[in-house]
Amino acid sequence: MFIKNIYNKIFKTKTDYKLQKKINLFKENYEKIIFENNKVFDTKSEINFLHSGTSGDLIYALAVLNKISLTHKCNFYVNVNKKFTYEYYKHNGEGFLISERMFDLLLPLLKKQKFLNIVKRHENEKIDIDLDLFRELPWNNTFNSPRWYFHIAGEQEDLSLPYMFVDEHPTINNRIVIQRTFRFRNIYINYEFIKNYESALFIGIKEEYDDLKKQIPNLEFYEPKDFLEIAQIIKSSKFFLGNQSVCYPIAEALKVPRLLEASPDYPVVQPIGKDAFDFYFQPHFEKWFNHLYKKTK
Repeated sequence: MFIKNIYNKIFKTKTDYKLQKKINLFKENYEKIIFENNKVFDTKSEINFLHSGTSGDLIYALAVLNKISLTHKCNFYVNVNKKFTYEYYKHNGEGFLISERMFDLLLPLLKKQKFLNIVKRHENEKIDIDLDLFRELPWNNTFNSPRWYFHIAGEQEDLSLPYMFVDEHPTINNRIVIQRTFRFRNIYINYEFIKNYESALFIGIKEEYDDLKKQIPNLEFYEPKDFLEIAQIIKSSKFFLGNQSVCYPIAEALKVPRLLEASPDYPVVQPIGKDAFDFYFQPHFEKWFNHLYKKTK
């Protein structure tokens, strides 16, 4: 009992030290920012927001901006060419959270969002609310990605409602649209059963398509010209299937029927709303895939 009490005392001391260190870090570096963010809404009718990426993280920020736009003009500035500070396997941003090329591909889609007053590359504009804080705050950010920005901006949105708006694609429609990147894959599942279904269409990079075609021989490939066209194809789909990459956030924002290959290791994405499902294991993957296929015939 004596040894157990000593152990518990040491464990509590270490835990208290870690918690106090986190509190001190917040108070010294971030508490003032959070309070100032809260005051912005009372003092300004036009608010400048900053985001450095990645593309999917940026799209999740649109939920809170859509809500704030009901009462304030929202200007959205994208900080291009901010370098990764960690390893990101097979990311196509050339080592940047958002590269020049990715920004050019995203811009047409962002400009289509009428709730954004200004959308442009950040140059020297004064920023009111820095949405990049989600990467710095002393918290565990493994909760639903759009909510990161709720706690930075101090506003919340109903995530069952759409927060991206595009027209349907003029020629591509009623397809099972798939994107599967090399990142955030679920090691417990495979896609082979999809070869028994028709109309599967892959959007993404060719290397990812070639890899998935090994499991789905009848999978077709289409290379959209930009993210606006990607969103239009997803909007027009029978349903969308993907893992935690840029196309799934688009499907989530549009609220189309969708199926998420969830990551057991980094569960920061959860489907919310009608006809939205995720899976960790093979029988559930096949169950919900078949459910959406039959429901959207």
